Amino acid sequence: MHEVELFQGTVRYTDTGGEGPVVVLVHGAFVSGSLWRDVVGPLSEHARVVVPELPLGSHEVPLRPDADLTPPGVARLIADFLAALELREVTLVGNDTGGAMCQLVATRHGERLARLVLTNCDAYENFLPPSFRYVQLLARIPGGIWVLAQAVRSRTVRQMPNAFGWLSLREVDAERMEAWVRPVREDAGIRRDLAKVLRGISTRYTMRAAEQLREFGRPVLLAWGQRDRFFRPSFAERLARDIPGARLAWVADSATFVAVDAPEELAGLISDFVRNVGKGADRLVG
Repeated sequence: MHEVELFQGTVRYTDTGGEGPVVVLVHGAFVSGSLWRDVVGPLSEHARVVVPELPLGSHEVPLRPDADLTPPGVARLIADFLAALELREVTLVGNDTGGAMCQLVATRHGERLARLVLTNCDAYENFLPPSFRYVQLLARIPGGIWVLAQAVRSRTVRQMPNAFGWLSLREVDAERMEAWVRPVREDAGIRRDLAKVLRGISTRYTMRAAEQLREFGRPVLLAWGQRDRFFRPSFAERLARDIPGARLAWVADSATFVAVDAPEELAGLISDFVRNVGKGADRLVG
């Protein structure tokens, strides 16, 4: 694990190094970069893969208390991260809440991006999905995030539909799940960061980003799990219609966490997109 100091605070990240195109994988709320664990290996055969640990609730180092963690603030943090590592011609890949943040990076700070890949993620009016909006309410109640953090100690609670239960078809292994929920349970600074993120979420950001993506002008791939109850296929179809030239690739046996349900398939889609965009890319569409 590496660290970089940004204006907002310390951000940890992993970096496979090496030559080749740069792919940056962005996770969502309540999970860490380990979401992408089984994607990194096969993808790193064809690319340099960088995975930041973003301040979305499962990070281990709190940011500065005055860090802006509204969606535009998180987008700025991602852009600052790319700049600090001097990454250029980046393929930015987002999932879940991280996909919404990637849309904001693309439309507000796209100068370092060559391509955008969105897996199942928040978009349009679905930020957050209705089943998860209770966490925004908890973020506005003093001690609410602490109560949530204690509740997810229970495996039964974790497997509830409006927790982690329906986010993947495969059960996430216990070690990885514990690593996701431990920081917010044990560290008040992490709870502060997460509460700031949740309080700042608004559909006005994703609605505006969807409009602006029409002018993005670079290749976009939508790699979308078809068995998602929160980010339904209709959202991918809508994005594909609204973003000129966007490619839509269905992942048949996956819910939200495509990186958990179909890591090798996802790695292959990203790799093919990075290497072959514009050269027979229609074969990606299924």
